[in-house]
Amino acid sequence: MTTTPLRVRAALTTAFACTGLSMATWVSRTPAIRDLTGSSTAGMGLVIAGLSAGSMVGIAIGGTYVARSGARAVIRTGMACIAAGSLVVAVGALLGLAPVVALGLALLGVGMGSGEIALNVDGVALEAALGRTVVPSLHGAYSAGLCAGALLGLAANAADLPVPVHLLAVAALTAAATAWLVRNLPAATGREPRSAARTPLRQTVGGFLSVWREPRTLAIGVVVLGMALAEGSAGDWLPLIVVDGFGLTATTGALVYAFFGAAMAAGRFAGGPVLDRCGRAPVVAVSAVAAVAGIALVSFAPGITLAVAGVLLWGLGAALGFPVALSAAGDDPVGAARRVSAVATAGYLAFLVGPPVLGLVGEHVGLRGAILLVLAVVVVSGCSARAVTRPRTNPTREVVRP
Repeated sequence: MTTTPLRVRAALTTAFACTGLSMATWVSRTPAIRDLTGSSTAGMGLVIAGLSAGSMVGIAIGGTYVARSGARAVIRTGMACIAAGSLVVAVGALLGLAPVVALGLALLGVGMGSGEIALNVDGVALEAALGRTVVPSLHGAYSAGLCAGALLGLAANAADLPVPVHLLAVAALTAAATAWLVRNLPAATGREPRSAARTPLRQTVGGFLSVWREPRTLAIGVVVLGMALAEGSAGDWLPLIVVDGFGLTATTGALVYAFFGAAMAAGRFAGGPVLDRCGRAPVVAVSAVAAVAGIALVSFAPGITLAVAGVLLWGLGAALGFPVALSAAGDDPVGAARRVSAVATAGYLAFLVGPPVLGLVGEHVGLRGAILLVLAVVVVSGCSARAVTRPRTNPTREVVRP
């Protein structure tokens, strides 16, 4: 099938949306899965860490896989892992086995992590073809998928739909969408010449580590670390914060999480014009302030009404940090793949460390107290916002060459 920019954009939008839908399906049923597996708060932190560990593996292999096989092959494999992960989580919930749930989340994470690299590689190529910014809106499709998945989770919780049935339905939908979307993506995007794609592992690892000697890349990593933690901690814990921290139902928790997803989607869909008008650094700095204010409201609010206002600020504040940081990492075309992979790894490191740490702290001080750790890291990220400023000249550095 002949691909066109319009078809490619539709396919990438579908892939991002299905990824968000799958993620939100898991998140919205977290309280029910916790009850089915009999896990404590700390235990759920370890279960959720499976998602982050899988994501780190996906990020680690994604860049090399794209170079060897092209972005389309990686997207196909990643989406298959997402569908399979949802299936395994369904089995774990049915059997009441937390380790099986963790295994399913690891598969989900591998698909999301490898897909993060491939989808953004295709997104950057699409921007070049269209001559305008589209990557933030693609990430907005992910957030829209989060919102839709949370609303479906709300309906599933209200109707007492069994968790395995819900997860299996989403896995089937993701598999069907994957079969369609891969036919509309170009095969060769991101593929490097065989000699370059098959660089020895020692040189590949050396090139990956070398970018962290660049002050700008290191500062961008700090930005993405905090903003990814702000985004990921809401995905991991917000429904449980509503249930345990405010004494409300799982249905309400899913509804509040849907609101968070809607706020992120709005921020990302509107982000392109705002970034063009105001510049990256001011937008990221203001985003960090909004996220800090939102997290503080959720932590200290006496009731759910004020907390929901905090969720709005939290979602808007976390919306643009991750995609803007990835774009900034790719400003220099020489070594862009290594920088994007490195910065994405910093983001997924937040996803890996965040769940168990917040779970362990939440076991002692409650989840509303534990998220103050997220607030502190976001403050540090906001102070590094200047790093995402687009360079005025070509910043090519010899250090990134193998």
